[in-house]
Amino acid sequence: MIRVEGVSKHFGGLRAVNDASLDIAAGTITGLIGPNGAGKTTLFNLIAGVYAPTAGRIHLDGEDITGRKPHQLFARGLVRTFQIAHEFASLTVRENFMMVPAAQVGERLPNTWLRRPAVGRQEDAIREQADAVIDFLKLSHVADEAAGNLSGGQKKLLELGRTMMTDAKVVLLDEVGAGVNRTLLNDLGDAIARLNRERGYTFCMIEHDMDFISRLCDPVIVMAEGAVLTVGSAEEVKADEAVIEAYLGRGLKNRPANASTPAATTTNSPATAQLSTEPATPAASA
Repeated sequence: MIRVEGVSKHFGGLRAVNDASLDIAAGTITGLIGPNGAGKTTLFNLIAGVYAPTAGRIHLDGEDITGRKPHQLFARGLVRTFQIAHEFASLTVRENFMMVPAAQVGERLPNTWLRRPAVGRQEDAIREQADAVIDFLKLSHVADEAAGNLSGGQKKLLELGRTMMTDAKVVLLDEVGAGVNRTLLNDLGDAIARLNRERGYTFCMIEHDMDFISRLCDPVIVMAEGAVLTVGSAEEVKADEAVIEAYLGRGLKNRPANASTPAATTTNSPATAQLSTEPATPAASA
């Protein structure tokens, strides 16, 4: 579905992404993890067209999309969400969904007079679609609430729902679980799994919660220092020595078992504890 070939992105002397190559297969839920500063969000921005790569090529369904703009990729079914939700705060949940479909007849002012029946028919169809998304995501109780009043978890559901108002093929989820309580996180996970299973959505998600990753993702891609470190199942990458070193550093990895460890390390496996409990971080540092 998506192929990244030798992609690099330099910001002056900083190599945020360095000769990264990876595949996101159609029909998968692929996890993208790595320590802070690994280049994960920069890679997302390259795939989504926010940045043009310094080097390398990106393909979607065999088509070279390197350097394409976000709106062009949106039209081809590549959609992304953000760690910090970007809702229309003063509009209701339903209205936020209804804003998404492109090329609506009523967007042209003359049509509101000259093609009023067509505008009305399309608006009714879009409202029906929005209500179906609201039901799917269990947001009926806030459908008429201003989106700015939603909780953080509900805003993440709103972000996911807006992808359902498009003909999405690939959805890039940037820390969808950040700041979300466990109940809503379960709802998010259920919705992602159903969209993948029932509608064939392909997902790639950046996430720090390894329990969430383990539940949903196969394969998991690990980045470090701007490059792809390894690819495997969640259990495989958690046990990988290179991944442990990337997260904890050589000194902590080699610390004797009876030595004191950081407060977050509370299980028998320091690497597993760190990978499972690392807090979400701002997108700029990912």
